[in-house]
Amino acid sequence: MQNVVGIDIGGSHITMAQVNPEKREIIHSTYIREHVDSFESREAIFSAWISAIKKGTNDLIKDDLLIGIAMPGPFDYEKGISLMQQGKFIDMYKVNIKKELAERLTISPDQIHFVNDAAAFLEGEVFGGCVQGYQRVFGVTLGTGLGTTFYNGKTATDENLWDASFKDSICEDYLATRWFVNYYAGLTGGKISGTKELLDKPKEIQSKIFDEYADSFAVFVVKYVMHYDPEVLVIGGNIAKAYPYFETRFNENLAKNNINLPVKISAIFEDAAILGAASYALKKG
Repeated sequence: MQNVVGIDIGGSHITMAQVNPEKREIIHSTYIREHVDSFESREAIFSAWISAIKKGTNDLIKDDLLIGIAMPGPFDYEKGISLMQQGKFIDMYKVNIKKELAERLTISPDQIHFVNDAAAFLEGEVFGGCVQGYQRVFGVTLGTGLGTTFYNGKTATDENLWDASFKDSICEDYLATRWFVNYYAGLTGGKISGTKELLDKPKEIQSKIFDEYADSFAVFVVKYVMHYDPEVLVIGGNIAKAYPYFETRFNENLAKNNINLPVKISAIFEDAAILGAASYALKKG
């Protein structure tokens, strides 16, 4: 069996696990999650990454190892070079991360494969999640930000629609967590951190906010998703966990536009990027 590890790198963490390619699932006994401060120096970041990766691969034969890494952009995924100039990983700008990791792990750069984090989510759902067997899948992650990705039967690509024009601003302003925070504050003068806290509020407040969100999400699907001609829409991210609260209104809106699009909610949520990064490495390797 091929030794393969999936890694999800975010602004505050590195999460990884070995993956069983035959069962198409994470080997949960190998799961590691460690804090990494993306605003630290490159050496501090590399040290944290290498420490975690060594813990997760110390029982594997190096020559037979494939590593898939889900990484936020902007990033040159083929060459493994960070292009992030603001926010997280600033000290990694123009650094060849693939080469650095390979040298520090004493493996070949050809054993390391990078994939966009949004695309990794969908690769994971196609490989071992809720949309196995589908050929045309549009994926949306709804959380702190907005991730959009399309699977064409071969690979998933990042569609980068977060800053596409929407109403009087951009898509992310209406579909990410901050919209719930801002709308609730405007409606009540109170504070929530996201949909989880909204579920503790009075039903009439919940309904009003979720209905408004369902309307916006449906407009987004009509405007930006349908020209991909997807067989199914898969939703991940923390807001997806509240889908039952806006599902009916959302589907009613799609029906008004003569759209009958099956919706699947992520089966593996946070693990999707790990599984997707590993499956991408298997394809490339």
